[in-house]
Amino acid sequence: MCPADIFLYCHIQTLLHSYQGPNMSHEITPHILLPRPARMFLHLDKCTHRLIDMFVYSWMSFLTVLLALDPKDPIAIERLNLMNMAKLSIKGLIESALNLGRTLDSDYAPLQQFFVVMEHCLKHGLKTKKTFLGQNKSFWGPLELVEKLTPEAGEITASVKDLPGLKTPIGRGRAWLRLALMQKKLSDYMKTLINRKDLLSEFYEANALMMEEEGAVIAGLLVGLNVIDANLCMKGEDLDSQVGVIDFSMYLKDGGPSVKSTEGDGQITAILDQKNYVEELNRHLSASVNNLQAKVDALEKSNTKLTEELAVANNRIITLQEDVERVKEESSQLLESTCKVVKADLSADGQILGEARKQLKEETRLRLDAEKELELHIGMKQEMEVSMKMLEKDICEKQDALLALRQQLEELRKLNQELSVKSQNSDAAMKQKSEIISRLDETANQMVGTIKQLELRSRQAERERDLANEANRLFKQEFGDKIESLYLEVEKLKRQRSHLEMELRKEKERKSGFYPDSLPEEKRNFTTQREVRFEIEEMKKVLYLKYIVCDNTNSTQHTGGICTTVVLLNAEHRF
Repeated sequence: MCPADIFLYCHIQTLLHSYQGPNMSHEITPHILLPRPARMFLHLDKCTHRLIDMFVYSWMSFLTVLLALDPKDPIAIERLNLMNMAKLSIKGLIESALNLGRTLDSDYAPLQQFFVVMEHCLKHGLKTKKTFLGQNKSFWGPLELVEKLTPEAGEITASVKDLPGLKTPIGRGRAWLRLALMQKKLSDYMKTLINRKDLLSEFYEANALMMEEEGAVIAGLLVGLNVIDANLCMKGEDLDSQVGVIDFSMYLKDGGPSVKSTEGDGQITAILDQKNYVEELNRHLSASVNNLQAKVDALEKSNTKLTEELAVANNRIITLQEDVERVKEESSQLLESTCKVVKADLSADGQILGEARKQLKEETRLRLDAEKELELHIGMKQEMEVSMKMLEKDICEKQDALLALRQQLEELRKLNQELSVKSQNSDAAMKQKSEIISRLDETANQMVGTIKQLELRSRQAERERDLANEANRLFKQEFGDKIESLYLEVEKLKRQRSHLEMELRKEKERKSGFYPDSLPEEKRNFTTQREVRFEIEEMKKVLYLKYIVCDNTNSTQHTGGICTTVVLLNAEHRF
């Protein structure tokens, strides 16, 4: 029977009382809709009219939710009850915080109850992990996954791990919830965690609250807590040993008038107090049982060790007792022999008797000394055995340390070899680089000399270029008109040549036709060709004479002469 079943039943009953008309009987109860454990608390509602302040739901929708549940599945009922308790705690926390109008601290009762309810929701359906101390259930494992899913949660987990007072996973989980609430990211973290059911299956059963739809509903309800400002100090708070008990009296409010309100209130509060006390006592007892079981296991282990040590000690005692008996037998034999000798010699000589007595005293003293030495040897032997055990432990530890040092030595040798190879390679590279640098220095020196020579040459070339430009300018001033007239004459000669070429083609065509009337014309054309050639020769001579004149006038101006020769050669080539 989950503790929240009582409140579910009371809520249904109050809703039915508000819905029923005046003609309907108040004895009608929805106990048929409830699972069997909830029917046991049917008589509680007949004597009380408590109204549970939940979120605004109609009673029909609430009944449809209950009808959808399988009455034979108590885990589904637990999930629904936890979801409803989460709704109650979140709503109560928001309303009380808004009415309070200030920042909440860790001593605020609705905030503490909210954390208790969240702890119950996260613990629902957790898989148990078996350790040598017993079984362990902790919701710190799923909360650590949030750091991998959202990087923003890394600060919370790091600060939780750095808190000095936390020693158990439960305390770390409680601190994580408080820090997430202060960061106002609790709903976002829960949504991201619930969406990854493949990772949650490692920690939760298949029918757990975090694996079903109720977990998504709770994650959506947590969004409303972003309006709350909380300042929680966890340094002095003992989060490891807190007992998470839900205080249901905070969610009960006075409803409409009834006949037996005082009696019902007293009974239900008494039952709830008893139930809370029993649950808390049960938790304390279970915790003490777990602690005692761990102590029993430790005592059993120590008992087995002590029995083994006792058996070894008994064997040693037996061997020592045998040694003592053997020494006693030897001493008794010595005493008998001495007594016989003394009895034989008593009558003979009194001095011998005195000597025998002295010998007897010495023998007894020797026997006592031997017993003391035997006891000392036994103690020394025990101490030697203890020291041998300690030495064996030290030897084992030193062997482990020696193996670790050998491994480190081998690693250092490998590193030394690698460094030597690298140093050799670096030396060779440095030699090559130094040779290259020396060569580059030589080439740089050579380049400096060549650059200086080139600079001198460039200066001379600039001077010559200036002189050539000046000469060219003067030449153009003097012979510009002459060159233009020569170009015109060359153009005329070109036209004449083209005309003569046309006439030659026609003459060839006439010759190919074998016309006898064309012979005098051929003679005429031949004479014209000779005349043209003669004129061309005359023009060449004239141009050559002009070139000589230009060369004589500009003998000092070398560049201008080069330009005239180029012009004349071009003209001659055109002819």
